[in-house]
Amino acid sequence: MKIKQSRGYRVFTVCNYIFLGLLGLATFYPFWYVLVASFNTGRDFMRGGVWLFPREFTLENYSLAFEDKNIFNSLKNSLIITAANLATGLFFTSLVAYAMSVKTLPGKTFFNFFWYFTTIFGGGLIPYYLTLRNYHLNTSLWLYIVPTVYSFYNFILLRTNFSTVPYELRESAQLDGAGEFRIFWQIYLPLSKPILATIALFIGVGRWNDWFMGAYYASREVLWPAATRLQKILAEASSTQTIKEGQESAAQGITSYTSQSLQMAFVMILTMPIVVVYPFCQKYFVKGAMVGSVKG
Repeated sequence: MKIKQSRGYRVFTVCNYIFLGLLGLATFYPFWYVLVASFNTGRDFMRGGVWLFPREFTLENYSLAFEDKNIFNSLKNSLIITAANLATGLFFTSLVAYAMSVKTLPGKTFFNFFWYFTTIFGGGLIPYYLTLRNYHLNTSLWLYIVPTVYSFYNFILLRTNFSTVPYELRESAQLDGAGEFRIFWQIYLPLSKPILATIALFIGVGRWNDWFMGAYYASREVLWPAATRLQKILAEASSTQTIKEGQESAAQGITSYTSQSLQMAFVMILTMPIVVVYPFCQKYFVKGAMVGSVKG
């Protein structure tokens, strides 16, 4: 039997769809605008009026972007950093969360308070840099890996999820002779795939888009990840002199690209990996984010 909906409910539904559609369009259009600009000649783009599709299609912006030898090294650094952070971040944070979910763990209250207390205060940029330098982390890619093997926020999510696993499973495994690591690896982790995928998405996107560590703590340019490289390119290309020179060259017909069109190409090159991966993780993200929110 179909339930008849009231007029007010139908009006609300229509307004809700319209609002969400406009919100989605407002979110998506900046990305589409950058994509269109990256495939349009810079000289033509300066004239304005390019909104939905390239008016003068070209691949020159991308060919010039990939001529920069540093971009490949930066992309390689980002891939290594992201993969290493996914492995270490998930493993070590999961171990801590599993330990804190054990009801009989001695000192559990103290450790929970200690880790929470350290998130309230920070030493600042200079002490942090001196610590990294003293351990020689700023001279290698370990700079991006060691300080991020543990996350308190991710720990909270994992601990909440592990707490929902029936404690009887742990006790049964112990009676069968299973050790702590085997229980963690063969029972808790397989039952926590949604939240692990969610945290993997958090870590992956965060590491891929992190430009701050490379810009302020890396001792050599060769250690820059792709996000730091992009930030430097945007900063340099946004300077008045650089833009002026690019506009003058384009106006004289010397080149068909400008510093702005190159910016758009670099942005798309570094954004596309995340855009491609995210849809495959979205279903796990939605399911994992709800873990622990409802208990019955």
